[in-house]
Amino acid sequence: MTKTKIFTSNRTHDGFSAQPHFHQSAPEIQAYGTVYLVPIELEEPVRLEMTEQLNLLLADTMTMRDLYKKSHWQTSGPTFYQLHLLFDKHFDEQSELIDAIAERIQMLGGVSLAMAADVAETTRIKRPPRGREAAPVQISRLLDGHQIVIGHVRELAKRASELGDDGTNDLLVSQLLRTNEMHVWFLSEHLVNMRQVEA
Repeated sequence: MTKTKIFTSNRTHDGFSAQPHFHQSAPEIQAYGTVYLVPIELEEPVRLEMTEQLNLLLADTMTMRDLYKKSHWQTSGPTFYQLHLLFDKHFDEQSELIDAIAERIQMLGGVSLAMAADVAETTRIKRPPRGREAAPVQISRLLDGHQIVIGHVRELAKRASELGDDGTNDLLVSQLLRTNEMHVWFLSEHLVNMRQVEA
């Protein structure tokens, strides 16, 4: 019978080893709510304000993404197929916005929110019930969320412009605002009460 040899240490002459180092821990390298110096010609107070507001927007956008996936899974009724596909398309587009917001926070030298518990503590969008809701209620809930996001985006875009943060302003107007307005249009049309066959 051959015994398997277990190496507890196989350090090379320079002190490195192929052995993975498990269960590591260390102090954070940057605290949440701080910014480090980046050479982008924006003063620290500007970057602090923008990262704080962008994290709030990030939490709301992550909540919108999750509402879309919940609606995608749980929708029902005569328009099930159309809504199932629409909700998933909007989920994908909200996911792209999340990445863009988080990356902008990091570009400004900040730390982006990332975990569900932190998002739940931060978002201003009302939490839905765990159970299924009728399709019109799902749509209304999504529209309410979009209204919160759009209002914040408009305010923040103006503020970013005032502070000379053109990169954040561009992100907010060209991506966040336009995408959310498009989603509102597509959702709103599903709440128009019309006859299906005869006018």
